[in-house]
Amino acid sequence: MAMIDSASFASPAPDRQVRANGIAGLREVFRQFFAKAFDPYRPELHYMRGPGPACRAKQVAALQRRS
Repeated sequence: MAMIDSASFASPAPDRQVRANGIAGLREVFRQFFAKAFDPYRPELHYMRGPGPACRAKQVAALQRRS
């Protein structure tokens, strides 16, 4: 009489999937790094540091009219 064993062997698919996820994760890390490292937008170059000369000229003109 033949006996059927239902024990299953570990398949190589999960190992491949872990490697694929690891490679995909590493690829995503590099993609994000390069996207941030070489981003042409530099907000510090567009940051306004206070009122400019036109605003000061208006304030001076207003003060002179009051006096």
